[in-house]
Amino acid sequence: MPSLAAHPSLAPFADHSSKPDTLGFAPERLARISAWMRRYVDDGKLPYLMAGIVRRGGIAFLDACGSGDPVNGTPTPPVDHIARYYSMTKPVTTVAAMTLLEEGLLQLDDPVAKFIPEFAETRVYVSGPYADMQTEPQASPMTVRHLMTHTAGLTYGLFDPGPVGEAYRKTPVNFGDPKASLADMARKAASAPLCFQPGSKWTYSVATDVLGRVVEVVAGKPLDQVFRDRILGPLGMVDTAFGVPADKADRMVACYEKTASVRMKRSDGAGDSRFSGDPVMHSGGGGLVSTVPDYLRFMEMLRRGGELDGVRVLGRKTVDLMMSNHLPGDIASMGVATFSEMPMVGMGFGLGGSILLDPARAQILGSAGEFAWGGLASTGFWIDRAEDLSVILITQLVPSSSWPIRRELRNLVYQALVD
Repeated sequence: MPSLAAHPSLAPFADHSSKPDTLGFAPERLARISAWMRRYVDDGKLPYLMAGIVRRGGIAFLDACGSGDPVNGTPTPPVDHIARYYSMTKPVTTVAAMTLLEEGLLQLDDPVAKFIPEFAETRVYVSGPYADMQTEPQASPMTVRHLMTHTAGLTYGLFDPGPVGEAYRKTPVNFGDPKASLADMARKAASAPLCFQPGSKWTYSVATDVLGRVVEVVAGKPLDQVFRDRILGPLGMVDTAFGVPADKADRMVACYEKTASVRMKRSDGAGDSRFSGDPVMHSGGGGLVSTVPDYLRFMEMLRRGGELDGVRVLGRKTVDLMMSNHLPGDIASMGVATFSEMPMVGMGFGLGGSILLDPARAQILGSAGEFAWGGLASTGFWIDRAEDLSVILITQLVPSSSWPIRRELRNLVYQALVD
């Protein structure tokens, strides 16, 4: 495996992976992560795994095992392989919105209807089946903050078996359609009822896709251009985009799916993916492909208070606000006891990502205030500013609840931390 520090995207980071004790890790305990990774791959549960740990600005750990496409027998993917990051797009969209807030162009309490007028008329589900839904007006307007915290009343039609979920499927509201426009799909989302009054509950949803449309309207540019201008270009994230161009297609890995009867089956190829080429849809909720070097740059920018390698994307207090809990309690108290493989007791939500409120209540190792999120293909990351720590985990297996790998990796990382 080549040194992660040798990749040009990670030039600011010193490579301590051969001597992790210089960054406060016990080498023999850190080695447990590699053994854990190989068990998952050798047991046929995951096509491959790549994990990276940066502490105090230095690379403490990098390892990978498995195959980028087991069906075709491809080797372990390189450090800069391109994968579907799905919902790890959400923090990027939120950062883009926060740059507009810093310029006085957007406020957290702005009504969404100010930018997408159709949401002024969106009603709220009360009772009844899809064919006879009883609804009521919004008691108070859906705001930008509601979008960032998944308290807007929106949902995901793919995962919601209820009447509003059915409305999404019938419409359809599908931000994963590569040929649809973000503007049109946001209007379609506004035509379906909300699941609840904005601010009253937490439900994972297309809210960040709608936020992406808000960003487009405020910036006056397509979302991909906003990303390039404000985040990807300044941070040198050269391989992060809404699609994989032909000259990079050989670096894209396949995606696999776990079903009730099969541990892994190929669901989305490397060259024939909906992420190939230049899709029309710029899904702020799940449309990005990226690489470990690129995404670690984004994470480290946030961990360092909005700046990396002399480039400032956000102000320090803006990052503080993002990494504060914006819910009245934890997610469990707002109606969701478990999300993916993670219990939501002791877990709050900031702007664009989860916030660990209480490790004891959450029953995991970690630090209060950690900022984290994951993606549909079992990817994940977290940023622990108390420990000067950034951790990323990448594979390609749908759904993300297939195996408890993110919880297990947390314990493996922290048990190895000795200084």
